[in-house]
Amino acid sequence: MIDKRIAATDAAVADIFDGAVVMVGGFGAAGQPAELLDALIRRRPRDLTLISNNAGNGDYGLAALLKAGCVKKVICSFPRQTDSWVFDDLYRRGEVELELVPQGNLAARIQAGGSGLGAIFTPTGFGTELAAGKETRHIDGRDYVLEYPLKADFALIKALKADRWGNLVYDKTGRNFGPIMAAAASCTIAQVSETVRLGELDPEAVVTPGIFVQRVVTVAPQRLPQTA
Repeated sequence: MIDKRIAATDAAVADIFDGAVVMVGGFGAAGQPAELLDALIRRRPRDLTLISNNAGNGDYGLAALLKAGCVKKVICSFPRQTDSWVFDDLYRRGEVELELVPQGNLAARIQAGGSGLGAIFTPTGFGTELAAGKETRHIDGRDYVLEYPLKADFALIKALKADRWGNLVYDKTGRNFGPIMAAAASCTIAQVSETVRLGELDPEAVVTPGIFVQRVVTVAPQRLPQTA
């Protein structure tokens, strides 16, 4: 019987090893698997390469992972926001490396990794410092830069619902990078708000098939404080 459910977040991330490449879903806080990140911080692996859209906000989630000293390199498209002081401080002190990738290229490279492609040519970045030292090619009247796929040992993503086979349904924009990261990782760990019985998910609503998911952990949705 296939059952990918894991009882606790700590158990779900227990084998993330030092030096692993880890993709983390989310667009800011939307779709970020915060509880999985908290569990990873408790485990304290070292020298991780982090692939995400941004480099953390405030002192929680990705920023807390950086602050805990777990990350040696960040590959992302938007590292600096007004509240990205953790990354900013670490980067200025030379304690974390950065590979800056335009957002469209980031998505395309992750998709390439999940699709088994050897490389892609993209026009984004041509003629800028981001193309320095990279192969370029003129195709059909336009200039392109060669970019290589992004793959990971683990992907930490967040979805709304799952069944025990790992089929995932997302919550609107919380979907963001989750589906393509799930396909590009050797082990995908999905944090969900609810696990349902087989057959309860509408097949037309399943975005990530269970074949791309190895572990599912249910985390109760956080309730916002009531206001008078």
